[in-house]
Amino acid sequence: MSTRKPNVQLKPVGEQIVVVMGASSGIGRATALRFAEQGAKVVVAARGKPGLASLVAEITGHGGEATAVPADVTDPDQVQAVADRAVSTYGRLDTWVHTAGVLLVAGFDDTTAEEFARVVQVNLLGQVHGAKAALPHLRQRGGAFISMSSMGAKRSIPLQTAYCASKHGIDGFLEALRVELQRDGVPVSITQIMPGTINTPLFDNARTKTGFKPVAPPPAYPARVVADAIAHAATQPVRDVVVGGSAKAIITTEAVAPRLLDALLRRFGYELHDTGEAKPVDASGNLVAPITAHDTVEGTVGGVTLGGSAYTWWELHRPVTTVATALARPVAALAGRLVPAGVRSAVGDAAATARPTRATAAPDRTANTT
Repeated sequence: MSTRKPNVQLKPVGEQIVVVMGASSGIGRATALRFAEQGAKVVVAARGKPGLASLVAEITGHGGEATAVPADVTDPDQVQAVADRAVSTYGRLDTWVHTAGVLLVAGFDDTTAEEFARVVQVNLLGQVHGAKAALPHLRQRGGAFISMSSMGAKRSIPLQTAYCASKHGIDGFLEALRVELQRDGVPVSITQIMPGTINTPLFDNARTKTGFKPVAPPPAYPARVVADAIAHAATQPVRDVVVGGSAKAIITTEAVAPRLLDALLRRFGYELHDTGEAKPVDASGNLVAPITAHDTVEGTVGGVTLGGSAYTWWELHRPVTTVATALARPVAALAGRLVPAGVRSAVGDAAATARPTRATAAPDRTANTT
């Protein structure tokens, strides 16, 4: 037992063995491709075999190495088999990325108890099964457990009671797990990734009781922005990563003015889900079984889409700024002894004028409106 935070040392991505759960489409697929692109050996898992097969073909076609293991995250034995396969094939496990999730868009009155339970089983208990399978291996050499959550973990929105409840559960689960591992001196980082609306097939696959194809509040970000954040968390121990300036704005507003968000969501929360495209209320979605028609990275959310997130880039690169500042101090001290006072004053004024503030560095850039 230790009350000191353990020193977590994570390998470069190119030296890692990475498991990606929920890899057949969307963020999971983008993440597997990103890790393979950077040289990691990846074990990819999902319910749908066709999506896994096409993903492995894409990775190996570009010179990468990947192994597919079909698995349903609601079955702990199947999840355990994924971890065991990673270790038996590659000798160890360095990073576990859990992105598997489903979405139900419906008012609470229209949501059955069975549907609510299924969302929680996939989104929350699936994460628990992932941690149970991964942590015994990660404990041995250290590593990262990276959990896909949502801005819904901090602020729930109407028509997503089951989804947001499951994401709040992930937030609570990870907070307690993180401290337990730290107290035991286990060198494993626990990271929660909280994206805003991402253009993936999540919405194409969602079950809905609204009568229209759903989407989440705009703007939408590309899946590669989340994949970049996940790859960063695999090499740099971080607690939480919010993806998208809009998600950060909602989380911040919830912290300081929750009633304002209540009012805004009462007024606009239902309309923001409506794409204007009809979808039958009896369409099953992928709540129970996979849909292989959308085994792609990108979805069809439409509306306002962004090419990237300057806010998220800034959040991920702030440590670089901190290191640069720390290295600059001894250089500045030496320069202070060598440079005349008048020159030092002019240089200091120029630096103060040019130094960017966090507020001016953070806005997202809009790529296009579709």
